[in-house]
Amino acid sequence: MTAPSERPILWTSGTLLCAAAAFGLLLALPGQTVTTAYLNDLFIFLDGAHRIASGQVPNRDFHSALGPLSFYVPALGYWISGSMGGAMPTAMAAMTVALALPMIHILGSRLQPVVAIPYGVFLLLIVAVPMNLGESIASLSFAMFYNRIGWAALSLLLVMYLEPRQTRGRQELLDALCAAVLTLSMLYTKATYGLVALAFVAFMLFDIRQRRWVLWSLGLIFLSALLIEAVWQSSLIHLQDLALAGRVSGGRGIVDLSLAFIRHLADYVILGIFAGLVLWRSRSLRDLLFFGICAGPGLIIQSQNSQPWGIMTVFSGAAVATELLLRSHRLDDREERGILARGAPLLLLAFLLPTTLHCFMALGVHTVAALARVGEPFGLPRFGELRLTSLWMPGDRGFMDDYLVSVREGARLLNELPVKPENVSVLDFANPFSAGMSLPPSRGDYAWLHWGRNVNDVHHLPPEQLLGEVDVLMVPKAGINGIPLRNLYGAYIREAFDPIRRTDLWTVYKRREASMLSSVGQPLEHAQPSRVGAGDGM
Repeated sequence: MTAPSERPILWTSGTLLCAAAAFGLLLALPGQTVTTAYLNDLFIFLDGAHRIASGQVPNRDFHSALGPLSFYVPALGYWISGSMGGAMPTAMAAMTVALALPMIHILGSRLQPVVAIPYGVFLLLIVAVPMNLGESIASLSFAMFYNRIGWAALSLLLVMYLEPRQTRGRQELLDALCAAVLTLSMLYTKATYGLVALAFVAFMLFDIRQRRWVLWSLGLIFLSALLIEAVWQSSLIHLQDLALAGRVSGGRGIVDLSLAFIRHLADYVILGIFAGLVLWRSRSLRDLLFFGICAGPGLIIQSQNSQPWGIMTVFSGAAVATELLLRSHRLDDREERGILARGAPLLLLAFLLPTTLHCFMALGVHTVAALARVGEPFGLPRFGELRLTSLWMPGDRGFMDDYLVSVREGARLLNELPVKPENVSVLDFANPFSAGMSLPPSRGDYAWLHWGRNVNDVHHLPPEQLLGEVDVLMVPKAGINGIPLRNLYGAYIREAFDPIRRTDLWTVYKRREASMLSSVGQPLEHAQPSRVGAGDGM
């Protein structure tokens, strides 16, 4: 017989595991990727999966301000699915199921089912949905997937502010493992989430009743980081890449933070209601600091992301507040406070429901579109299971169509070369050709080039490093960042390459023989701002 105290935990665990499996199947079973936006960002991670499959190591063989997991996750999806079209859906299905494992322990041990189940389903959908947070359900894209992983992992970690409702065997060991895994996943996916996670774990040292698992988790994080570095051997280079991106994009000022706060004003008001109800009862400085952690760092992270909405830590604060109110009700039998406590789960559900439904609808739209093979194929041999469609997206979607047309023409030009290139690079935002045409990837370059985010006319890789091993260079006439990058690296290109094909969309260059080179590496021209913005890639 199952003990009565175990039944809520089993109910929570079973429901969340079933939800994770269902969302994962909706993603992975079609084996197709359908996108309506940020096509250029998608190419970053398909190229990243191709690089990993070719034996490259992030930051050692190519530069990126993102952590290595941002490339190993797509590579995992590619390895499981066996196709580029299935890489991202399968990868995010795997991440959804993986998140459910620490989730069932953390939420099951700390939240009552009436709180744990809706909040857990909410977080699982945040990871699973192929959509940039805050955008339309028809704006399908796996771009910036790392932000959704970071938000969900950080939100789950914040729930560990609560003490377990009942201490079970190996509780502290499992707590330490979950905290360490979540923190490490954030550190090696995108550093901003990882730094906030470390700050929160350090904050938890002031909780005497939970200090033991916190110390264990810090020890596990430290030892794991040493082991990872022993294998990866690129932490210093990664920090240098982060510093370069930071110098290019800079920090967010008071204006940016104010605008982000105004966009989330309704969310902050609701969090304030939850926090006020808790503080009215507890008069606790620690509770006040916790709600500040949910509100402040989340605002900073969101303002640095290319997403119009979505501070997920605000929802964490609401979930924790709801549990605190339910616990306080058991200790206080006054009727007026009991009514407020019993009504808190309904307020939380109302807070979670719009985003939960929004994400579930977007996930369903992608599944239906993928099964129906909606949209235009990409036209590259290894991209047969990827399609671009507009669905019912409002506004001008012509840029993505034009971008795909240019990619198709670039592939045609490469196919027409008399000799298969040994190494192809694209002087633009991303390189779709190496992965799409099964060509050897470049080494020593950036995984992507986003003007004003990780490259500008002052901070950039030397041309000998960016293009030193390139055999054939594709330079778009316009592209996404083509014009400023062409101005920046034009002197080196004229010295080291010869143009062999010109069209309305592309100029194809072949590396000049070494005996014909003279003074490669002369001072570079200053560039102009990019013509078109894109995903943050940070």
